[in-house]
Amino acid sequence: MSTLARHARAEWGPLFSTVRGALAARRWRAVPMTLAAVCLTALCQYVQNQPWGYQFVQNIGCVRAEDPLWLSLLRTPLSLFVPALDLPVWGALVQILLVFGIAEICLGRWRTLVIGYAVTLAGTLYARVAISLGPENPLGLPASDAQVVDTGPSAAVVGLAVFVCWRYRAYFTAALVSALMVVEVLVKNNLAGKEHIAAIVAVLVLCVLSAAARHRDGGTRSDGRGSDDCGSEGEDEGPGVKPPIQS
Repeated sequence: MSTLARHARAEWGPLFSTVRGALAARRWRAVPMTLAAVCLTALCQYVQNQPWGYQFVQNIGCVRAEDPLWLSLLRTPLSLFVPALDLPVWGALVQILLVFGIAEICLGRWRTLVIGYAVTLAGTLYARVAISLGPENPLGLPASDAQVVDTGPSAAVVGLAVFVCWRYRAYFTAALVSALMVVEVLVKNNLAGKEHIAAIVAVLVLCVLSAAARHRDGGTRSDGRGSDDCGSEGEDEGPGVKPPIQS
């Protein structure tokens, strides 16, 4: 086996085995939440492109930093599934199908939703802070960005990709995704790019918290009171290979 093949197997082997095993055993039944998310996104795209539906989607799923915080929080759950009007919808659908599908198999549907919404919310809250800082601050944004419609799954996709890669020790891939987001900001310093960085920061915090929880549970198991080393995720985990233990 060549060196490149060995590195690829070490990087993606456990992740590939998990996904392949789940799809082989259950096929599309392994990713019901992902399929529902794809359908919901397609429906939102159809409705918002109708004369009678554009304002309706704006009212229930479009977030702007200039909106009251309570209204943004209320709209955030659906905003993840409202594709940006200036981008091709197939891009959002492919992102959800691939990244959400892998995450649903590897992490479970509820953990996938929690992480996806957590990083999306982190980006939404960051936008408000950045606008208050102003464009002269490296972390800031111009006041005009308060009127930018902030929707779509991209922040959740970035966060989930990094978390899954960390969980399965595909560290090079996680670093590559993060580096590409930094390059995106350097090339096009806009709200979307900086929200992707905020999503990565948020997911790194989640990784640290998850590692700390596993370390604590490991200490508990050493006293004979815990469960198996991998930690049971229940039926939500899917039938794939369990992820490596994070030390």
